[in-house]
Amino acid sequence: MVDAAVIESRDFSLAYRHGDGWLKAVDGVSFEIHAGEVFGLVGESGCGKSSLAYSLLGYRAPNARVDGGEILYRGSNILNFVRRQLDSLRGADISLVPQNPTTALNPAMRVGRQLVETMLEHGIVRTNEQARLRVVDLFGQVDLPHSKAILRRYPHELSGGQQQRVCIAMALACDPAVIVLDEPTTGLDVTTQAQIIALLKSLRQRRGTAMLYVTHDLGVLAEIADRIGVMYAGQMVEVAPSNRIFTAPRHPYTRGLIGSIPRIDRAQHDETVRLRGFLRRGELPVGCPFAPRCDFAEPECERQRQDLTVIDEGHRVACRRWRAVGAMPEAESRRGGTVRAVRATARPILEVEHLTVRYGGGRHFGPPSRSVAPPAVRDVSLTIHGGETFALVGESGSGKSTIAKAISGLIAPTAGGVRYRNEELAPRLKARPREIKRQIQFIFQNPDASLNPRMRVGNSLSRPLDVLLGVSGHEARARIERALDEVRLEGAYRRRYPDQLSGGERQRVAIARALVADPTLLLCDEILSALDVSVQANILDLLRRLRKELDLAMLFISHDLAVVRTLADRVGVLFRGALVEVGEVEAVYRPPFHPYTYELLLAVPGSGLAEKVVETEAVEPQAARAPSELGCPYADRCPFHLGIECDTEAPPWREAGGTVIRCHISLDELETLTRRPGDARAAATEMGGA
Repeated sequence: MVDAAVIESRDFSLAYRHGDGWLKAVDGVSFEIHAGEVFGLVGESGCGKSSLAYSLLGYRAPNARVDGGEILYRGSNILNFVRRQLDSLRGADISLVPQNPTTALNPAMRVGRQLVETMLEHGIVRTNEQARLRVVDLFGQVDLPHSKAILRRYPHELSGGQQQRVCIAMALACDPAVIVLDEPTTGLDVTTQAQIIALLKSLRQRRGTAMLYVTHDLGVLAEIADRIGVMYAGQMVEVAPSNRIFTAPRHPYTRGLIGSIPRIDRAQHDETVRLRGFLRRGELPVGCPFAPRCDFAEPECERQRQDLTVIDEGHRVACRRWRAVGAMPEAESRRGGTVRAVRATARPILEVEHLTVRYGGGRHFGPPSRSVAPPAVRDVSLTIHGGETFALVGESGSGKSTIAKAISGLIAPTAGGVRYRNEELAPRLKARPREIKRQIQFIFQNPDASLNPRMRVGNSLSRPLDVLLGVSGHEARARIERALDEVRLEGAYRRRYPDQLSGGERQRVAIARALVADPTLLLCDEILSALDVSVQANILDLLRRLRKELDLAMLFISHDLAVVRTLADRVGVLFRGALVEVGEVEAVYRPPFHPYTYELLLAVPGSGLAEKVVETEAVEPQAARAPSELGCPYADRCPFHLGIECDTEAPPWREAGGTVIRCHISLDELETLTRRPGDARAAATEMGGA
């Protein structure tokens, strides 16, 4: 690593106009990133980390002003650059991977063309043919299937994970010296996330690329970051090498963040330190901003500003009581455990029966296709009881969101049906009674796309009250404020527009909009993916409380297997539109595993479930084969592949003590294989496999 920093922030401060005054979003932050280094930036929603990240590219909102400091790229202050210089800098020298690919990609332009345009603009290639070949190579680097075919697709024809990988490929297109990654793996499943992290590690080693990695996922930072900076209320409160942040945090806020992380290796938070309260910008003291929430705070903390102080080599902390924090024994920490106390009712509230959904069957522009696309969802059956949380897990494009949309009536199934309270539901939402629309509420993964950007938060929340319940006036306002309070947002947020909120705040508004209608079934599509761990922990507590008090049932779609273990009663594992394992949550998380379940668990950052992830070859989905001719949907990726029977015969369901596994391999053999992660292929060969 070279001595000179590639990019550096020196006492940088940024403020936004707020009412009649200015709200400081970034307050005197300093850090540097060297070539080949990954600097992780973590903190709660609204702490200023995204504002800081975008400032590294010279982006500044119209209502923002720089209050001081510098941002230096190879010694030049980006804050003094004119537009021509910034246009030349962005993409070529410093690139961005945004948090939300849906709004970052042009919906009217094919994704391949978007990358070509970037490279031609910066002179990386000279002809369209050169650009096309490079795009194919870039898409291959980020593991997009059918990379040549994907060039001609529009963003809406890709899954959320595929859209994010297109954004990462675009950021790599011009071989930049610095990449700013704003929550780049938030919407990705764990297997894709593991691939992206491996790719970023490789880029750092091969190209010496410097990276600022902004995230709320400390597990991801543990895998990739060299150093981590922790932000709170616009200030940097701790900076240290990655291993010291996790083994010896010295700021109370850092300890609280780590204590709020769900653990995949256990269902409860045993003895951990969880953050209490929330970041409230309007109630910050003149001294340490964390003092109102700190268990170690003294009167002097609220009066005296805390600056970063060196306490060890490479380790700086902004806390006058850091020694006390370090000395606190684990046994004295507050208990933050979760107890699954809800017993599902005997009769299902929702029944999905042999659901099959195929895209591409309707009328569309362009010449008709001669090929028949494989179904996005294939013969899926599941039940959800009153008060029960049923989780669906699987990688991007596996059909999780499609199932939720079919249940909600947003898309009509090709075959099969949905029964709610023992009554058959109309395939389309518009044909369903208003009361059914109220009882079944959908919370979408992407609040940027689901919230009207021209409508204030209060108006967005009043809409379901007016349309579904006929409530308005003072009663509507009281319900709106109650819903905002349930997701820990102040009542004043009802006057804001979505673009005045952080990503996590927008997601909480989307959750509040569903809750305000008093539903009995929530369809939750990755609703926690944009939330920091402290807010996530509180939303999980909220969902548990609502389930207990209101007998609320949930279909909970997530790629975060640790969150699923803390919340769900039962889990369904989905691969290429087919269920491969269904069972009680604790049974799914212990051997024997379905081979795909095993792959998902091993891909979780820092899971500690095995010494080594089973190597799986990146094989294109065999879309050309008709669904009826396909044997096991996981056959072409399975490390325990037996041979022709896996390819041509539908695997049987095997009962395994609280779970059922769909696999040709016997349960005893599966248990043996999944306890030997280091030599899985050899073990499969020993038992007669290919």
